[in-house]
Amino acid sequence: MSYVGPDFDPPQPRRPRRGPLTVALAALVPGALLGWVVYEAVGGGGSGGSGHAAATSAARTTAAHSSPPARSASPTDDGKRPPKAPAPTGSGPLKGKVVVIDPGHNQGNFRHTAEIGRQVDIGTNHKECDTTGTSTNAGYTEARFTLDVAHRLRTLLEQQGATVKLTRDGDSPPWGPCVDERARIGNVAHADAAISLHADGSAAGNRGFHVILPGSVHAGAADTRPIVGPSRDLGTRIAGTFLRDTGEPPSNYLGEGTGLVTRTDLGGLNLSTVPKVFIECGNMRDSKDAALLTSGAWRQKAAQGISEGIVSFLRES
Repeated sequence: MSYVGPDFDPPQPRRPRRGPLTVALAALVPGALLGWVVYEAVGGGGSGGSGHAAATSAARTTAAHSSPPARSASPTDDGKRPPKAPAPTGSGPLKGKVVVIDPGHNQGNFRHTAEIGRQVDIGTNHKECDTTGTSTNAGYTEARFTLDVAHRLRTLLEQQGATVKLTRDGDSPPWGPCVDERARIGNVAHADAAISLHADGSAAGNRGFHVILPGSVHAGAADTRPIVGPSRDLGTRIAGTFLRDTGEPPSNYLGEGTGLVTRTDLGGLNLSTVPKVFIECGNMRDSKDAALLTSGAWRQKAAQGISEGIVSFLRES
């Protein structure tokens, strides 16, 4: 997500103690088994959050997020617009299910620094309303990336019969929303699943995806205890299908090769009362990952992988 984003004070990345899962694994193991392997790597659906507590203190560099992109965003959508979402049909395996998609950050945040800089209560402490997010070295912004993937994901989920709500869409609102409001949108919608889409802004050479799970928090307005288990289930399923469909490896700098990280410092998770995870689809500051993130064809694969994980979760819940 840009770490500074969406409500983060980035810890420094650390070296992994063991090698990450490899792309070759996706080619050798059928999709269903691969999802199981990723799931088992973190202890299945158990509470096991403590195994990743150390990873929550490692994260990104601040420089990638503290200033606007080096130059304005250039066309990197392969000349194609994402497919327009059809109106929900009310039929399909996800009929009656509600999914909230939270495209991280906002293109207008750079012009509204005072508004996004105000402090909001995230239960454990106070943090900025939102941040600008990161970008590739060529200026393709995280906010633009997340909205594109959100549109693609919405289309896929609506084709399955789900009702889908976005926390922001197009130029509305012109900045934000704040992280507490993003959580509230999912809560008010009584979402069966919610996901916040991001791309990281770590150092070059750090690459791969990771899914962020809510840790157990009970402080102030935050109480994640009822959603920790379901969110872990949702996150492990998404990690498995995202790896399978995109070929993007799990992060080589967070999560010790599992593709999963638990955090308790994110307002979007702390304040959620519905199963919710974040996904960092790759590192925008790494040239290999940036080439994928700026590809419309790859973003479609990313949306497909995320969608399949959500569908799997909802059909079992």
